[in-house]
Amino acid sequence: MPNSSTPTSTPDAAPASVDPPAPSLNRQILSLAVPALGALVAEPLFVLIDSAMVGHLGPDSLAGLSLASSLLTTIVGLFVFLAYATTATTARRFGAGDRVGGLQAGVDGAWLAALLGLVAAVLLGVGAPWAVDVMGADGTVAAAAITYLRASAPGLPGMLVVYAATGTLRGLLDTRTPFVVASAGAVGNVAVNATLLYGVHMGIAGSGLGTAIAQTAMAVALLWPVVRAARAAGVPLSPRAAGMRASLGSGAPLLVRTVSLRAAILATVWAATALGTTALAAHQVVNSLWNFTAFALDALAIAAQALVGTALGRAEAERAAQVSAEQAPASANPGPSRAAAGPAARQAPSSASPPASTVPTPHDGPTVDAVLRRCLAWGVAAGAVIGVVLAGASPWLPYLFTSEAAVVAAARPALLVAATAMPLAGAVFLFDGVLMGAGDGRYLAGAQMATLLPYLPLAVVVAHGWPAAGTTGLVWLWVAFAWVFMGARALVTGLRARGDAWRH
Repeated sequence: MPNSSTPTSTPDAAPASVDPPAPSLNRQILSLAVPALGALVAEPLFVLIDSAMVGHLGPDSLAGLSLASSLLTTIVGLFVFLAYATTATTARRFGAGDRVGGLQAGVDGAWLAALLGLVAAVLLGVGAPWAVDVMGADGTVAAAAITYLRASAPGLPGMLVVYAATGTLRGLLDTRTPFVVASAGAVGNVAVNATLLYGVHMGIAGSGLGTAIAQTAMAVALLWPVVRAARAAGVPLSPRAAGMRASLGSGAPLLVRTVSLRAAILATVWAATALGTTALAAHQVVNSLWNFTAFALDALAIAAQALVGTALGRAEAERAAQVSAEQAPASANPGPSRAAAGPAARQAPSSASPPASTVPTPHDGPTVDAVLRRCLAWGVAAGAVIGVVLAGASPWLPYLFTSEAAVVAAARPALLVAATAMPLAGAVFLFDGVLMGAGDGRYLAGAQMATLLPYLPLAVVVAHGWPAAGTTGLVWLWVAFAWVFMGARALVTGLRARGDAWRH
């Protein structure tokens, strides 16, 4: 199978051009990445809003939110394959000219998301006390975490449908609609949370319920354009068991990858819990800012994923058209008469060959190599800028979440460590996006499992007070997470991206 980045041509087509000029590709990347930023930061922004509002209720409530939000994002994150797999499938079919197939995959993914969300909501409501106990919390911190989880549970179906609908729209190269919906959802979340938290005096339960309401409204808003496009294309909207099974099967490797990633995140929260309430509250501050900025960097990875998937689909359609063009003369002129016509006749173009204009060519978009190089440059540069901003604002940012002097003092040095790793995070997310766009889920699953080997032992020793306990131990915990864990991810995905196996 030829390299997807290698230009090919038909006998009548002009030679394929080299990679498009830098400004052209930059515009394509930014036209996808900038709107995608709004959708990507929706979940971290909800956590930021919750943290800022709940933090003023006291350190116990903030610590409880830290546990609860980590567990909730872990549960939701397990199903992120609904977005990734749907984006890759839809983009590849769209690139190959099969818009109907892409929309059908989106409808199947939405039904699967709703079903999985209902099951997860029931399990979370019943199992919240057990989950909090496993994380080692007790007393008022545990009570706050359980309350938040149970109030948030009704929003799980909406959260998962948001994933599936967003993945479909990204695959169709539409990142503007998710941006608009995410922006409206964030504003609505502030209003609903403020009403329930302070107006109705529901406390931390109001914060969880407000987030659930906002996520459900977002799901409805995102589904509407998908449903409208499906109806226009004649795609049935009823659930299909075969389609849902196919969607689940294509996302299974990404589920394994996500489980491994969430295991590292939960291990970090577990270690922070062992360091004490102040360290855990400070970890929530740093982790909220890390998620907000790191997922913002992932906007570039979404652009890479969509462009890579489209380029690979276009290359497949091109190869199929060329094979058809090469086989058409033989089928149209069978028998010895063609052989008897001599070499000149055999080499002459046949009228059965399709015109060059009907065959997709690499002129229709950038090559995979061009996307990889340019997005990597954007990711590292953006990470460096964000890191400088975080470091410069580190003395004041913790006050957005808490007025407790001890929590602020503990958060500042850990935030500086996180800031230094932002360029590395930009590269990690970019490599992930490229490999997901290529459908290289099996490798990502195994590679993510491997990254736990150097990190988990470090999290355990830090939790037991080495090389330092308490709030100083939190700094070492972030060194292990931001540099050792993220560094391992950069190594395994970067080496894969440099090769050719993922292109086939």
